[in-house]
Amino acid sequence: MKYNLFLLFFLCSCVPLTQSSSISESNPKSLHFSDYTYEPQIRTVLLHPTIGNDADLLPAVIQFGQWNLVLEFDDLRNQVDNYYARIVHCNHDWTKSNLMDLDFMRDYNEYTLNNYHFSIDTHIPYVHYNFNLPAVKLPGNYMIVIYRGGDKDDLILSKRFIVYDNLVTISKDGNRVTSGQVAVLNQQINFKVNYKNIEIQNPLENIWVVIRQNQRWDNLVTDVKPSFFRDFEHELEYRFFDDKKMFKGGNEFRFFDLRSINNPGQNVGYIDKKIKPFEAFIQKDKSRSHLAYAQYRDLDGNFFIDNLDYNDLNFTNYLYVNFTLSTPQINGDVYIAGAFNYWNLNRDNKMRYDTAHNEYIGRVLLKQGRYDYQYVVTSPTLPSYHFEGSHFETQNTYEIFVYYKPLQPPRAEQLIGYLTLDANPR
Repeated sequence: MKYNLFLLFFLCSCVPLTQSSSISESNPKSLHFSDYTYEPQIRTVLLHPTIGNDADLLPAVIQFGQWNLVLEFDDLRNQVDNYYARIVHCNHDWTKSNLMDLDFMRDYNEYTLNNYHFSIDTHIPYVHYNFNLPAVKLPGNYMIVIYRGGDKDDLILSKRFIVYDNLVTISKDGNRVTSGQVAVLNQQINFKVNYKNIEIQNPLENIWVVIRQNQRWDNLVTDVKPSFFRDFEHELEYRFFDDKKMFKGGNEFRFFDLRSINNPGQNVGYIDKKIKPFEAFIQKDKSRSHLAYAQYRDLDGNFFIDNLDYNDLNFTNYLYVNFTLSTPQINGDVYIAGAFNYWNLNRDNKMRYDTAHNEYIGRVLLKQGRYDYQYVVTSPTLPSYHFEGSHFETQNTYEIFVYYKPLQPPRAEQLIGYLTLDANPR
């Protein structure tokens, strides 16, 4: 009986998804200064450089003067909408800056999205949009915002990107933690910033340093203060002795390969094709909190879209992907998270506990591809990595951002230095 109800509920899923809503007094939309979709039919948002075979795995971070960013997303309906784009300039902490559009844009700040194509013979019809971002005049933090019909309040999605200029030199220092439990769980990122090639007044007040791990916005560290200041050498040194300023090493990401429906890849248990969209079931997971570290290659929490069943990505299907975590129930909530949902924790990726089988279950609509994921916990007593564990041996990619606000107009917080470094490179 339970399966029959489940089947009846999802038989209608092969039809196009309806537009969730327009804005109204009862359903307002407010701009989030984050990666965010404002309507549920907007899926698989990617913002990446246009170069290289693995460009969709690269961060939306480009050097000033080398412009090559493209935005892609799907609208899970079979009709074209009237979408527009604009660029928003932000401060180092991702609040809106006071700049006018002409301070950072070369043209009028509104662009139509005219490049799109329809999916072919997919269980859920969709329109795939792509848009080449216009160039900006200043290095710094930006968001691209998509909205409907020229109404800037009828928001569709927002996505962050970063433009840097190398006016300072960032150099890596030793990053080994001393000993004890701190050394087992954490990774210490030590580095120096040399600003001898740029005139900076009062660098302790006018320079901001931000660090993130694996392109994640949810663990961004923005309040980074130097440990030592050497005025004569024009150098700031950052050494983190306090574990509160360190990053948890975490664990290598869980993953599954759904590039093929006909021949499912690694960690996919089976695919139920009796209903459309198809239901994919990932092999059951268990807690890794007490397991020793195991080395393997992952995507650092990222994902990419691919279809091995056809040579044409227009045939790429969406599937409902089912996750199972076998574990006793905890005091807290459990979420399936990764770059595919911007590491946001909400009802769409929240798991529920099945007391009959002693396991958490969750279900997410995803496009064919290869995905990394983890189980994230929110709890008053447990850490977020409770089911994953944390190890200093884990391979992670870190990005260091150095911002400065010059005294001359337009007095914008500009990104004057950028460095990527690997902890435990393979």
